[in-house]
Amino acid sequence: MASQVKQPSLFPILLVNFVGTLGFSIVLPFLVFVVMKFGGDAIVYGLLAATYPAFQLIGSPLLGKWSDTYGRKKILLLSNIGTSIGWLIFLFALFLSSEESFNIYVPLLGTFVVIVPLLLLFLARAIDGITGGNISIANAYLSDLSSDSTRSKNFGKIAISSNLGFIIGPAIAGILGGTIYGAILPVLAALLLSLITIFVIVFLLRESKLPPKEILVPEQGTIRKVFSQECRECYSDVETKKSKLRDVFRIKYIPFLLVLYFLIFLGFNIYYAAFPTHAAKDLKWSVTQLGIFYAVLSGIMVLIQGPVLRKALKKFSEERLVIIGSIILGTNFILFVSNNIVSVSVAVILFAVGNGLMWPSFMSILSRRAGSKLQGAVQGIAGSFGGLASILGLTLGGFLYNSIGAVTFLISAIVIFAVFVMSFKLLKWKGV
Repeated sequence: MASQVKQPSLFPILLVNFVGTLGFSIVLPFLVFVVMKFGGDAIVYGLLAATYPAFQLIGSPLLGKWSDTYGRKKILLLSNIGTSIGWLIFLFALFLSSEESFNIYVPLLGTFVVIVPLLLLFLARAIDGITGGNISIANAYLSDLSSDSTRSKNFGKIAISSNLGFIIGPAIAGILGGTIYGAILPVLAALLLSLITIFVIVFLLRESKLPPKEILVPEQGTIRKVFSQECRECYSDVETKKSKLRDVFRIKYIPFLLVLYFLIFLGFNIYYAAFPTHAAKDLKWSVTQLGIFYAVLSGIMVLIQGPVLRKALKKFSEERLVIIGSIILGTNFILFVSNNIVSVSVAVILFAVGNGLMWPSFMSILSRRAGSKLQGAVQGIAGSFGGLASILGLTLGGFLYNSIGAVTFLISAIVIFAVFVMSFKLLKWKGV
């Protein structure tokens, strides 16, 4: 009898996922303060925030294909080297003065002043974005190592590692960013974490040695999507080649669900572009306070997506939870218009509850309606819809906040209330 091949340990890939998520989430609390330091406003912040998903939309499909061809480990290493280079450029920019600039003339538009540190920040986020498929490739690696009986359990573990990263990352940023060194220490920490990830991949991670058995369906218990990370999944294109794009849109209910997917991401990202600037200018928060905000939000969301969601599913259908969650989310965005700390605190709780109930339920419905034959193609196109909505929402949110201030949150509320109204159609599908 041939000896059974020993499966690689899951610990290294879980560690890679945790450290990668931790490094990404560290940037959330202080990025807006860096932009303001160099003379930027909400528009610049929105454009900078949109740079990562824009370049990720370009790079992730290539990284996913390469990981199928050359192996997960090599592409994970390439992705994390890109992340380290991005953080090095980011750190270098922090030591420059906002006075370092040059003029550029654009026909019909006139002359623009380009501030060198801000230009480097855009370059850093672009490099990180175009090589930013590490978490999706980690999911693919885990899928290689999982059987039908262990897949759910393994993806539960990787979701936990992601969620822990999103709780600890902002907290670390809040603590380090509150020192006299400002953003330098958090960025340095992110750089060191990316280097640790490279070490783990090179010396601890074994290649899966397994061909991709099926199209990966992303886990639903993670809060990465809440912060617009990994909007575009690195799916293998095996099924997409066998089927044509129009086949996806011919699946009953899928076009409607993709519209909802787009609107959900659009509403969230308009808010994401506006809130950090709002917190810094109107609420007068520090980096530490913003870090605590993100850490608390992540912690509550983990609780909601865990035991609370499991209990809710025993009483309500997934379709009803989408409706309930969306009305709660819309209400939360309205409360953010006020600068009152009580309103903001209630909004945080409603944000976590609404998203925790709605998003996993919606993704489950999308997966169920996609079926098995075109599951990967549907999820890949949905990821593209989410990526485009993120780019549009982050860019639009910056422009809106610069023009109308906190009223921007009402725009997010309107978009999510539109999702609420449209979601009643889901009840007609139940049992179909």
